[in-house]
Amino acid sequence: MNRFSFFSVCFLGAFLFTSCGDSNLDEETGLVNNFHIEGRITGAANQKLKVQAQSEQGPIEVAQTTTDASGNFELDGNIPGMGIYSVSLGEGTKNAVVIPMEVNDQVVLNATKETFAITPSFSGTKWAKPLTKYMVLFSDFAKKQMEQMPQIKEQEKQVELFVKLKKPLVSFSQKQIRKDPGNPVNIILMSLLMPSQEEGLSNWDPANLEDLRQIETAFQRNYADSPITGMIAQQVAMIDSQYQSYLQYNAGTMAAPEIALKNPSGTELRLSALKGKVVLIDFWASWCAPCRKENPNVVRMYKKYRNQGFEVFSVSLDNDPEAWKGAIAKDGLIWPNHVSDLMGWQTPLVQSYGIQGIPHTVLLNREGNIVGVGLRGTQLEQKLIEQLAKK
Repeated sequence: MNRFSFFSVCFLGAFLFTSCGDSNLDEETGLVNNFHIEGRITGAANQKLKVQAQSEQGPIEVAQTTTDASGNFELDGNIPGMGIYSVSLGEGTKNAVVIPMEVNDQVVLNATKETFAITPSFSGTKWAKPLTKYMVLFSDFAKKQMEQMPQIKEQEKQVELFVKLKKPLVSFSQKQIRKDPGNPVNIILMSLLMPSQEEGLSNWDPANLEDLRQIETAFQRNYADSPITGMIAQQVAMIDSQYQSYLQYNAGTMAAPEIALKNPSGTELRLSALKGKVVLIDFWASWCAPCRKENPNVVRMYKKYRNQGFEVFSVSLDNDPEAWKGAIAKDGLIWPNHVSDLMGWQTPLVQSYGIQGIPHTVLLNREGNIVGVGLRGTQLEQKLIEQLAKK
């Protein structure tokens, strides 16, 4: 049911309730109030407080009020159903906290003005306690990340630190989801169980997929008509597909799609011509800062292993030929295999190789089959050594 039809039904229902003298009717919207939030925000006297829902047309305000001189407030409004909403303090949306909410929720929210969007305390609903705990853990994670991340320059070490700092959040989310898969708070927690761009699938725990399936099943049972349930099903299906592809890619049984493109001099080079060697297909671009940052590591490995049968086949997603050539020279990419169709993200290779971002690496064994995707740094070098040892 779309938003317009839902509110049309609510308006009709509100008219019928009015005829019976319903005291819970919001006179301004004509909708029956179906949630209540109350509490105290210390230090936030006479501050605007509002609840918003997200839609394709942008934020929709569903309720607002003003705190009293002591920061106390009561807020009533109407929501279309279970979903993610934001509660913001003051003008704008910078000082906001995201909450899951469903019809008939009676929420108690207590905080200080300074910690409102960082570590508020919730009670009164089944999602209140886990959300409060999650926000404490997330605040600690964010603080440590800001303190420690700037001290590390190597991207690989940054990823390792990110994974380490995130572990308490992931562990909490796994336990909470397994204990109560149908809890609305899982809409927020499930993102921690999904593969991240920083880690990829190589360090991802496949047990998370079963946890995500449990959420999908529980939401199908409890919230079958909610659009969020459909979105969760789509996300789980996409992750499942990506993981199955990852397993296939790393099994060494899938042949790499042919690449036949021109080098900077206009000569066509073919990937298949390198069969018999261990090949790293490196998708990059001159405008891609992470790619340029990773290039010295690829150069180092090429110099170290090229006499053992290692080759790099660089595919640029550039549009500007001069920028492409200049980056090759500036970064000292000394291998001979550089190609591009200069179509940028419009190149058909994006689809055939499932590229979602660059740098994107694909490692091939001597038979030209894919044995690793998205590997960088130590993981890439270990896989490379393993393949070079196979004659």
